[in-house]
Amino acid sequence: MTRSLSPLPLETLLQRLCDLAANPDGDLLPPLIELVDALRPADSDDTAAATQALHALCYLLQTRPELRDGLRLALLRLFAEKKQVSLYVDAGVFPNTGFFSETARRLSRTLLPDVVAPEYLKDVLGLLFPEPDDEVWVDGIADAEWLALFTLLDLGRSSVRGAPMAPALAQLLEGLLVISYRISAIGLEPELLRVEPSIENFESPFLAQNAEMLRFLKQFEQWWREPEFAAEDDRQLLVLFDQCRGIGDRIRNRAAREGTSLSLTFHLQRLRQHLERAEALLAVLRQLRQERCLQDALPALVTLFKQLVRAECRKNDLGTYWRQNMELLARRVTENAGRTGEHYITESRSEYFALLRSALLGGFVIAFMALIKLELAKLHLPPLTEALAFCLNYGLGFVLIHILHGTVATKQPAMTANAIAASIDEATGPGGNATPRNLDNLAGLVARTCRSQIAAIIGNVGLAIPMAMLIAFVLGSMGGTPFIGPEKAHHLLADVHPWHSGAILYAGVAGVCLFLAGLIAGYYDNLAAYNRIPQRLLQLEWPQRLFGEARMRRVAAYVENNLGALAGNFFFGFLLGGMTAIGVLFGLPVDIRHIAFSSAYLGYAAVALDFAAPWQELALAGLGVALVGMANLGVSFALALYVALKARQVSFAQGRRLIASLFARFRQAPREFLMPPRPQDTEESRDQPAG
Repeated sequence: MTRSLSPLPLETLLQRLCDLAANPDGDLLPPLIELVDALRPADSDDTAAATQALHALCYLLQTRPELRDGLRLALLRLFAEKKQVSLYVDAGVFPNTGFFSETARRLSRTLLPDVVAPEYLKDVLGLLFPEPDDEVWVDGIADAEWLALFTLLDLGRSSVRGAPMAPALAQLLEGLLVISYRISAIGLEPELLRVEPSIENFESPFLAQNAEMLRFLKQFEQWWREPEFAAEDDRQLLVLFDQCRGIGDRIRNRAAREGTSLSLTFHLQRLRQHLERAEALLAVLRQLRQERCLQDALPALVTLFKQLVRAECRKNDLGTYWRQNMELLARRVTENAGRTGEHYITESRSEYFALLRSALLGGFVIAFMALIKLELAKLHLPPLTEALAFCLNYGLGFVLIHILHGTVATKQPAMTANAIAASIDEATGPGGNATPRNLDNLAGLVARTCRSQIAAIIGNVGLAIPMAMLIAFVLGSMGGTPFIGPEKAHHLLADVHPWHSGAILYAGVAGVCLFLAGLIAGYYDNLAAYNRIPQRLLQLEWPQRLFGEARMRRVAAYVENNLGALAGNFFFGFLLGGMTAIGVLFGLPVDIRHIAFSSAYLGYAAVALDFAAPWQELALAGLGVALVGMANLGVSFALALYVALKARQVSFAQGRRLIASLFARFRQAPREFLMPPRPQDTEESRDQPAG
């Protein structure tokens, strides 16, 4: 339906409505659409303009009773002729189609809108408020202003107790019944029963609320027909709704600890939406029962009106939909990564040097991984085969490092960022404000993280370079020729030039891969917990007969604790190799630079040039390697911290205070950011009383 480009004056629009309302065959939609267009401000944020337009409409209706009666008759006809149940039960509520089906549906409706069915009030509301930002100005107008308009129209004049029930009220009751049935169905979903078996062990509030709803609606109808009948209120229904919500919260908390899925999150969101909509409709009936006239239930109707407009404006909003459903899964994934990140943050000297030894082992393996990559490059394999070989080299190498309890320095930020986000969440608390003591604790955590990261980098780079030199020297001595030629050596040095190459940009790409690998690790940890993979492994009979029950229990325990890390490392390798393949196959300037590999290549190049390269070239290459490391760490840490804070819905407004606290702490004790505490410092901290 086309919209008017030049809006008519309000008086003209209302006169057209009066003429059409008196004609039973008149189409009321076009003038109603133009009336809303006249109220809509040019800028949706201009609440003052919208309020002024509403005031103008109210003034006109007050001074022209015939126009007010015409608009009232038009709206009453609209409610009498249109089907309203779908508006109450579907607007703003996820359908029972599943997460991905609803995603596809919203995307398709954005590209190709649905056919409008004007016999449904839900579709009519979509025609009246078609713009996604209509909710802004509708919600921006104060409830009192909308209440004044609805009171002026006196739509509930004929809807009084003892009179025949108005169609709008009858369909509202039917909508409540449909919502009650849907709440019962959600409560019987196998996924909810699996996570919370107590639903089956005791009387289910999901079923009890439906029986109570049937009784409540039957009494309400009788109360409406028979003035002398005294019906019970809705307190019992609200108690049952609270019990349903409590079970949903328990499932949500358990899922955050033990694993979740998109399907489970989808069901929990549907449950919350249905409960909120049922309570909004019950609020209308509650005011109606108190005042005994539909006109007196207008405050609750104004609230319901705003909710329905907001729902219609967001019906195709894919971003909001994804945020609502990914929240629980994102928190679960980031918490898994956060627990892993706690192992990368050292406190004592023993932990510090244990991490340093672990990083040295990582650097040792990376030197051989760089060797294999250089050998694979000499084979000049077909592009796809070469890319797959690079991916397997990276992936299997990182998995080997994890199995040997080694550490890759760049894997730390994606993990430690989540641990810091958890600390910020605890420090800020419900009010969102951190106390000076909490900020000081956060600064201490950041300091421990910094020195742990420095230890990991020193371990990786400190052994990768000399190990690469040793390998190149041994291979050159055995073969009689240098492992790589001078031309390849200069090429390796040029690849990490700070400004003549894209090393910093490519290091940022690697940082994104590191961040994604952290999410993948958390996802697979969640998958193992939610699908109970360790327990299912123990149910296999042939491995127990082959390896024995004790070994299978150790395997199951290892899978439970390490599946995410193994998957994250393996897929990280494929991300690194895949980025290079994308750049080659599509001719795009996409590649990766990783500090540990770049440092190993620096060692191989130095031996190939017989340590005779110009010092300027080596210095620039060293600077490039350092900048590559900073880009690796900075990008992965920033992305991981942002996602972790969003997943926890934490808004940390004290960023400047934390930075100031960090600078003050660095001035007082710079050693804390670089080196582990001295033994006497550790003993003093132990002797201090807690709190």
